[in-house]
Amino acid sequence: MSEHHPTHNMFEFVDGASFVVHPLKVLAPQRHAIIVGEVNRRGSVRVRELAALLDVSEMTVRRDLDQLASAGQIRKVHGGASRLEARSAEEPGFAIKRELQRDEKNAIARTAASLVEPGSAIGITGGTTTWLLSQYLRTVDNLTIVTNSLSLAAGLHGSDNPSLNVVLTGGSRTKSDALVGPIAVSTLRSLYVDIVFMGVHGMAGEPGFTTPNLAEAETNRAFIQSSERFMVLADHTKWDTRGLGTIARLSDADVVISDDRLTEGARQTIADECGELLIADHDGGTDQVEHEPSGDATEIAHLRDAAG
Repeated sequence: MSEHHPTHNMFEFVDGASFVVHPLKVLAPQRHAIIVGEVNRRGSVRVRELAALLDVSEMTVRRDLDQLASAGQIRKVHGGASRLEARSAEEPGFAIKRELQRDEKNAIARTAASLVEPGSAIGITGGTTTWLLSQYLRTVDNLTIVTNSLSLAAGLHGSDNPSLNVVLTGGSRTKSDALVGPIAVSTLRSLYVDIVFMGVHGMAGEPGFTTPNLAEAETNRAFIQSSERFMVLADHTKWDTRGLGTIARLSDADVVISDDRLTEGARQTIADECGELLIADHDGGTDQVEHEPSGDATEIAHLRDAAG
């Protein structure tokens, strides 16, 4: 049998984004994210196709599929894997979600960070986009961050900024490393923050912002009730996705921050419902979509440049 020599691969990932994979640099969590993305995009994929895509052995792919199937991320079938039917109570783990839509999440986080002022107290919920936001806030002076995210708190541990204060709510841990339940809710009811930045599993005209975890939905509602302003950070893939538990209606959000791959239809619906929609692009600019009544039966949203 001839020796397999790895090469660089270009492949199309979720929503048409292209990536170059160097096999020597792709770790198991990255492989898992790529496999899940490819299965979800194509519906099904064979072991030999994944092995060629990732430049690894078929045995490595089979081990990855076993782990992903056990984690409920894909369905293992003879010779490959297929996409799971969407279930409103399923929740991917933090490591899987962290590898998806990385550019879009980074642009959203950067835009959100520009809205935070020194000396403020803010809430940040669990999630991969909100985790990225926290990294942009490490140097903000006299900032207090209230969070229910273990990953976020750990990421800020040891910050060189002595004026940064992090308050961790406590509670029961979810797959996404969020702390939820009665302890978290009780803590949040005793606090008040200027802004809460919230990551969500899904958003749609109905039922609004959702999560697969009912306890997390309750905890997130407590975050909203303890804040002056409610801002949602959600990339384009969250649109028309629904989780089991409703957090809030679209109209409850003061600001929604998404990326430039959000469809025009989704932009229209969100802009009509929420206070303000900010579209973060990969070049660092931000477009603002505002809802404006036209004075007749038709209401419009217009797009203007508000690069920040």
